[in-house]
Amino acid sequence: MRSTEDLGASHGWRLQRGVLDDGREVFVKTGTASDVFASEAAGLRWLGEVIDVPEVVEVGPDRLVLSWVHAESPSPAAAERFGRSLARLHRAGAPGFGAPWPGFIATLPMDNAPADDWPEFYAARRVLPFLRMARLPASDVTLVERAVERFSEVAGPAEPPARIHGDLWSGNVLWSGGSGVLIDPAAHGGHRETDLAMLELFGLPYLDRVLGAYQEEWSLAAGWRERVPLHRLHPLLVHVVLFGGAYRDGLMNAVRRVLAL
Repeated sequence: MRSTEDLGASHGWRLQRGVLDDGREVFVKTGTASDVFASEAAGLRWLGEVIDVPEVVEVGPDRLVLSWVHAESPSPAAAERFGRSLARLHRAGAPGFGAPWPGFIATLPMDNAPADDWPEFYAARRVLPFLRMARLPASDVTLVERAVERFSEVAGPAEPPARIHGDLWSGNVLWSGGSGVLIDPAAHGGHRETDLAMLELFGLPYLDRVLGAYQEEWSLAAGWRERVPLHRLHPLLVHVVLFGGAYRDGLMNAVRRVLAL
């Protein structure tokens, strides 16, 4: 590598902007995280079959090297292009619920073993494992478990596995080339409403344009807005595990809304 610029750290990894000997600009993530890097690279390659993502230049036991994304300001037109691209990504599908590589969200492992249907997958592979890690009061745990028991009832019409990003908050969408570019995936076969609920949870510029274009490309099932709290349970539990009680109120509000569906 010809030169590097330090970009700080995230989740214990060192982040750099580099220039390769051939002049290409790259993003470099280093640390002791071989399984995490391999999982991220696999997810990027899989998503990249359909939507814009950084190219995986190199992946090894102590670093991940990606092509550099030149960011630009978002615009309504870019949001609409992104919405259509996201719908096409989801529609590309997956062999099943789960993925053939180990799952991670940030540094936290996720079980990507297959399940027969989405409510089962979401309960057993996403919500319940993080509930055990969250160290919530017993009364909260009871309410979450009651919500989990309702998943099959409130999940809406059954859909085939969608090819989803899996951690699609606004910080994992870079605006470049007139659309959105996806980074830092927790990619797997899941429910497409999960990605949309994440975008809404943490906000995205021109989200109304994204959703409008998405609906034109591939309509969402009736009642999807009412199911948003269901799909927020996992990311909110992740934030409770990572950052503590500041996210507890948001989590329990989503739980109560699921119980009221």
